[in-house]
Amino acid sequence: MTDIEKTADPADTPPAGAEAIKAIPVRHYGRYVTAVIAIALLVAIIYAFGQGKINWHAVPDYFFDDRIMTGVYKTLLLTVLSMLIGILGGIGLAVMRLSKNPVTSSIAWFYIWFFRGTPVLVQLFLWFNLGLVFEYINLGPIYKNYWSDFMTPLLTALLGLGLNEAAYMAEICRAGLLAVDEGQTEAAHALGMSHGRTLRRIVIPQAMRVIVPPTGNEVINMLKTTSLVAAVQYPELFRYAQDIGQNSGAPVEMYFLAAAWYLIMTSILSVGQYYIERYYARGSSRSLPPTPWQKVRAHLTTFSSRKVAAA
Repeated sequence: MTDIEKTADPADTPPAGAEAIKAIPVRHYGRYVTAVIAIALLVAIIYAFGQGKINWHAVPDYFFDDRIMTGVYKTLLLTVLSMLIGILGGIGLAVMRLSKNPVTSSIAWFYIWFFRGTPVLVQLFLWFNLGLVFEYINLGPIYKNYWSDFMTPLLTALLGLGLNEAAYMAEICRAGLLAVDEGQTEAAHALGMSHGRTLRRIVIPQAMRVIVPPTGNEVINMLKTTSLVAAVQYPELFRYAQDIGQNSGAPVEMYFLAAAWYLIMTSILSVGQYYIERYYARGSSRSLPPTPWQKVRAHLTTFSSRKVAAA
C-alpha cells in the first residue's frame, strides 16, 4: 500500500510575511471599581462590629454548651418531623387537587388557600390557644383528655409547621406531576396498570427531577422557621440561646451564636441538596454538573497551567 501524503490547505496557511494576530483582552474597569467598593464596605462593617461593645469570648465559651447542643438536636428533629408531615400531606393534597372529583379537588384548594394565606406565627398561636375554645378533646372510646394536656408545645409546633408546609409542598408536587407528559400515563393505562401504580412507578419517579430542587429549599427554610416555635414555649436552639443570653448578660452574643449554628446546619443541608439534585439530573442531562471538589481541582489545574505558560 502506498501512503497518501496530505497536503495542507492553502487557506489554513498564513500568507508570507504576515504577522500573527495578538489578541488583547478587553479591560473591564467597572469590575475593579465594584470590587474595591465591596471590599471597602466589608472592611467598614467588620471595623464597626470590632469597635462595638461585644463580648466575643462568650461565643466560643457557650458554643458547645449542653443546652445549645440540645437545642440543635431539637431543631433538627422538629425540622425532620415537620417536613415529613409536609411532604406526605403535600403529596396527598396534590393528588386530590388533580383529581376529577370536584369535592376532593375543592377541599384541597381550600386547604392550600387557607394555610398559604395566613402567617405561620398566627397558625402556631391559633393551635396553642384553642384550649380557650375547647376544654376537652373527645375522640370517643379512643382518647379523651383536657385540651391543655393534649396540645403540648411539641404538638403545637408540629401542627403549625407541618400543616403549613403541606400547603406549599402540595403546589410543588402538583407542578412536578404536571411536568410529566400525559402520554406516559396513557401508555401505562393502556398496559393495564392502575392509577395508583401508574403514579408510583411511572409519574412520580419522573416528577422527582422537578420536585427535588424546591423541596430542598423548603427543608432549609423549615430549619430557619423552627425559630418561631419559641413563641409557643417549645425549647429549641433559638429559645435556649435566649435563655442563656438573659442569664449570662450577653444576649447579643448568644444571637450571634445561634446564627452561627443555623449557618452550619443550612450549609450542610445545601451540600446534601446539591448532590441529590445531581443524582436526579442523570436522566435529563448528558453530562452531570461537576461536584465542588471537581470545580476546585479544575480551577487549580487552570491556574497551574497559566503559571507554566507565563514562565
